[in-house]
Amino acid sequence: MTHLLSGLAANPSLPPDLVDRLIAFAVREPDGGDVAAELAGRADLGRARAAALVSGAEESVVRACAVRLAERGWPAAADVDPAAQPYVALALLGEGAGRPEWARLLAADPVAERRELLAGCPALPSDVVARLAADPDVRVVAELALWAAPDVAAGLARHPHAEVRRAVAANASTPAAVLTALLTGEGLPPARRCLVCDQEEAPFVHDRECPRPDCELPPGAACDGSHESTLHETRRAALANPATPAEAAAGYVDHPSLLLRRPLATRQDLPPPVYARLAADEAPGVRADVAANPAVDVSLLRVLAGDRSPDVRRELAHHPRLPLDLLADLAATTRIGATLLPRVAAASPAEVAELAASPVPALRMLVARRRDLPPEIRSALARDPDAKVAKSVAAHPGLDEGQLRAMVARHGAQVAASVAANPDATPALLEELAGQRPPARRALREIAGHRSATNPALLACLADPRARPVAAGHPGLPPRVIAELLRDDDRQVSEAAAANPSLPHAVMAEHAAPTDRTDTETDEETGTETDEEGASA
Repeated sequence: MTHLLSGLAANPSLPPDLVDRLIAFAVREPDGGDVAAELAGRADLGRARAAALVSGAEESVVRACAVRLAERGWPAAADVDPAAQPYVALALLGEGAGRPEWARLLAADPVAERRELLAGCPALPSDVVARLAADPDVRVVAELALWAAPDVAAGLARHPHAEVRRAVAANASTPAAVLTALLTGEGLPPARRCLVCDQEEAPFVHDRECPRPDCELPPGAACDGSHESTLHETRRAALANPATPAEAAAGYVDHPSLLLRRPLATRQDLPPPVYARLAADEAPGVRADVAANPAVDVSLLRVLAGDRSPDVRRELAHHPRLPLDLLADLAATTRIGATLLPRVAAASPAEVAELAASPVPALRMLVARRRDLPPEIRSALARDPDAKVAKSVAAHPGLDEGQLRAMVARHGAQVAASVAANPDATPALLEELAGQRPPARRALREIAGHRSATNPALLACLADPRARPVAAGHPGLPPRVIAELLRDDDRQVSEAAAANPSLPHAVMAEHAAPTDRTDTETDEETGTETDEEGASA
């Protein structure tokens, strides 16, 4: 029944006394983590309840809610004992709201996992940073290297463990000269260890189908004494790091490893000849990344428009500076998906009018996805004879009931879901759409969450398995129906009903963490256990 309590914990109408009861449950029960996480997000929680939620609870429960509470500045630092509540202290340190003395205490914590979490916190005292940089556990040092300030990152680039160097290569604060050295290996002493030779005798190649359940090495990890797989990952991290000098990164444009060429294609600081080389790469993924890169010039976009790969053409369609003449061809031949393309979103009023009047339905469909169309263009697209165009514009605010009904009459189920998603759809129209036979199932899912949905429409939505969880949370459902849904076999449905603000308070109280009850209860007269239906166990 914990899922019901999680729903109640998220219910904005939950009375204060029941909030306290749920806090008591979350603190008391080992499986109270989900409930605690929902409680941590309540707007009415307050300082005292936040402190109560993390006081004396199981570690798993505290970890489930500590970060969410810390993001909101709770609990107050004065309410935290870092020795007794290390994960609460770590969460606050992670938000920059902790105290320096906590960091010093936690840097000496015997649990390496907690030291690793500390290493990822911002603005740590310099003495704490120095201690973490010398930590005996490489995972702690690598976490520090990932977020360290430039001077610390530069020092850690010389660390004897290759995993630490890999983390330095991914750190955007690492100095450019250090990143270049990590790419070339020049000026740095060779690494002496890596995660592979820490665990296995070199030479060793990790089986990609490794059967050991406790093995933490990534598939294909290898070490012949040169720590080659970690070195490869270090280079990949450096190539993806925007702080790496472009001239150093460009040298990898013809590297045989796809994994090293691909991050180059996403960089926005390379010279045009490098992008041209990458646009001719044998791997479609590399060419697709170039096609999506906003730094690529228009002349290269025109070259990529001739690429036969669907992935390349799809990414090209999403380029923010794509010429409209290229978009026309791409729209007619490429599956772009139901999304507003950046180039269309940025189109000028004249370009919008041009697209809306295009003889190509695919172009009219693309501009119809804008939600700031002038009334005359919006109305023209609503009258479009192509169902895909009408479907794209049907959810546009400002369309009146007559226009929405006309679209449904003209195109039927093809536009029903989009019409139902229109924020201005009237209750009467939503009822009619919900009552269609056969039912338009996608429309039911939209109606289930619509602010104007009426009782009859919502009850119809309950008949659809995918619309049912959404409808169960709609405050317009009758309270009696919401209460019945608490017993639904689908946990998503019952949890949504428990979170419904229209659930009667008496029903909330009945389900809000009864003190020492379980799914079975003891008959007081006979002493036998009975289940909830009353049958003897």
